[in-house]
Amino acid sequence: MKAAQINNYGSADELFVGELAVPEIANDEVLVHAKATSINPIDWKAREGLMQKMFAWQFPVVLGWDVAGIITAVGSEVKDFKVGDAVFARPDIYNDGRRGTYAQYVAVKEDKLALKPANVSFAEAASVPLAGLTALQMLNKLQVTAGTKVLIQGGAGGVGLFAIQLAKIMGATVATTASAHNHDFVRALGADIVIDYHQNKITDVLADYDAVFDTVGDIDGGLAILQPEGKLVTITKQPTSEQLAASQTVIYGWLQPNGKELAYLGELLSSGQLKTVIDSTFDLTTAGIRAAHRKSESHHARGKIIININ
Repeated sequence: MKAAQINNYGSADELFVGELAVPEIANDEVLVHAKATSINPIDWKAREGLMQKMFAWQFPVVLGWDVAGIITAVGSEVKDFKVGDAVFARPDIYNDGRRGTYAQYVAVKEDKLALKPANVSFAEAASVPLAGLTALQMLNKLQVTAGTKVLIQGGAGGVGLFAIQLAKIMGATVATTASAHNHDFVRALGADIVIDYHQNKITDVLADYDAVFDTVGDIDGGLAILQPEGKLVTITKQPTSEQLAASQTVIYGWLQPNGKELAYLGELLSSGQLKTVIDSTFDLTTAGIRAAHRKSESHHARGKIIININ
């Protein structure tokens, strides 16, 4: 099968598309013939070697943690899915480092799968798992409910665009940060208050918030606008000991793949309550995957970057 790989950590130039063996599936797994995957910041951070302490991968490494496609084989213990089902998933991170989703075939455990809604394209479905599940789980950690005032830092990013919408579905008042050219975009997603971080400090606009979802690495800024019993969750970096000692609750969040939660997001997509935004699309070629990584690293993507897979 074709798969985008790296043989060394480094820049986007390390990525290349070559041949690898189709993964063998375990009894609780299915084999998905991938139709699309998407790029997330964690992909190029892993490519740069920033996850070496967490995962002792052996080269070649196949990156990627979003997939949408069609099941072509099922393990003997799989009960709820069958060959021919259109599905999407955020698979587990495997220790061998060769089972990422930048590939024509992907092994996925049954409990990480969800059926793709018929009215949602493979590209749209592939844009959701990692970013959508991260947004949902972090908002749940913040205990966002009706009436909660929540700041989502970085609302125009892949996680932010889902977090704004989900927080509104939960009944929250949503503030977000975005550059000026993204203000209309995040307002259309449902943001009530939009702060141009180039022009204003969030402390000049907000105070006494219940919750902060940090997707940009500004933990101190988030803490400054929280009420004393407020909660902050960050997905960008480990909080310092000083930040953890604040009166507010500070959490470093890490996604846990979950098929049932993904199915819920699929229902929201299918009904039109949740929408995804695709910034750009590339093909699974050496040039395409390198260009996609560079686009993500530029921080100028509005929404998700998709890789089409044949």
